[in-house]
Amino acid sequence: MPLFKKSIKLLKFLVRNRSEEAVVCPEIEKLTNPVSIKSQCLKPYSDIPGPRPIPILGNTWRLLPVIGQYDISDVAKLSTLFYQEYGKIVKLSGLVGRPDLLFVYDADEIEKVYRREGPTPFRPSMPCLVKYKSEVRKDFFGREGGVVGVHGEPWKTFRTKVQKPILQLHTVRKYVEPIEAVTNDFIQRMTEMQDDNGEMPDDFDNEIHKWALECIGRVSLDVRLGCLDSNLSPDSEALKIIEAAKYALRNIAILELRFPFWRYLPTSLWTRYVKNMDYFVEICMKHIDAAMERLKMKTVKSEKDLSLVERILASEPDSKTACILALDLILVGIDTISMAVCSILYQLATRPEQQEKLYQELKRVLPDKNAPLTSEKLNQMVFLKAFVKEVFSHWKITFSSEIYPGFQGVNWDLIAAANLPLSKLYHIYFREWIIFPYAYQKSSG
Repeated sequence: MPLFKKSIKLLKFLVRNRSEEAVVCPEIEKLTNPVSIKSQCLKPYSDIPGPRPIPILGNTWRLLPVIGQYDISDVAKLSTLFYQEYGKIVKLSGLVGRPDLLFVYDADEIEKVYRREGPTPFRPSMPCLVKYKSEVRKDFFGREGGVVGVHGEPWKTFRTKVQKPILQLHTVRKYVEPIEAVTNDFIQRMTEMQDDNGEMPDDFDNEIHKWALECIGRVSLDVRLGCLDSNLSPDSEALKIIEAAKYALRNIAILELRFPFWRYLPTSLWTRYVKNMDYFVEICMKHIDAAMERLKMKTVKSEKDLSLVERILASEPDSKTACILALDLILVGIDTISMAVCSILYQLATRPEQQEKLYQELKRVLPDKNAPLTSEKLNQMVFLKAFVKEVFSHWKITFSSEIYPGFQGVNWDLIAAANLPLSKLYHIYFREWIIFPYAYQKSSG
């Protein structure tokens, strides 16, 4: 009975505070009359269409298993349903433990927002990762929160430390051959997995996740993790990394959007999440420390001789910076890279004419299929680059981008367009319902 009473008390607390969980943007206090005066004659925020919340449970019940209306594990389907039913702007309000979510599907308005983004964007996303970094493992992260789940000046400070080696073109070129080696192993793995009809298994996306994880490990940790090995032992490091990554990918949406009991009680889902995150930190520190030892023994003639990890270690006295960067790359890179590859392969598979055109380009640029791929040869693949750009313009690698209408440089025209309150959190969801026209091919040529 006492436990039941505590649960009821906690539920009441969550419901009472469901719209107050967003972190308050520090820029709001500095703003004076930011919204255009023309917004005074527009419809109020409450008129924005969307699922209607019920008393006490709001809209959170719609995301619950069994009784819920939506499957939160399939965010793409959820986004599509909202667009089809409500139009270009949709509000999901009454979420226990979260502020309202606003879904914007207008490409023109989305462009305006991104073109006015300031140097310190405020994006209070991934609350479970924020809690892990700022509370659970504050002893490790301290003030170095990284670039994921962090915003404002701390985000800018960390990004400034790592952006130069990451964004330089010669750094990207340095990894063409290493990534090709990983991909060749992946192709070999694909041939082993084919059935009698030459088709991949239904869970082929899991294999793409492994390939993405192997690529990220090669870049961010200077090591091959071994995720593509066909016979991994149950206690192997590679299999543990794969299982931890799978768990994160499958459960992050549940932690983020269902009842957030984990904020107040150590639920089994939260406990497992923390355990997985601890393992990622352990693996990252292990390989970063090894890279540090190799760097001490290495004779360096030029900065170009250094890998990405080595360049960061050479410029930052604390190896923790490289570790936190590697962790962030793993956390956000697996899903985004996998989604990108899945989208490209699917669009290519469903367009045999373009597939043949790409094949002819590959034969021209790489007449010897065993010849190594170089950045120079990649630059000659005009159609390939156009195809990839076209896929990304219509089928995004992420489903949403959160914005808070108080970050520096926000597009107040967009906020005023719907008379939106400053205390809400908005999601921009990409969805462009147009035909594949190859708009980039001419510019690529």
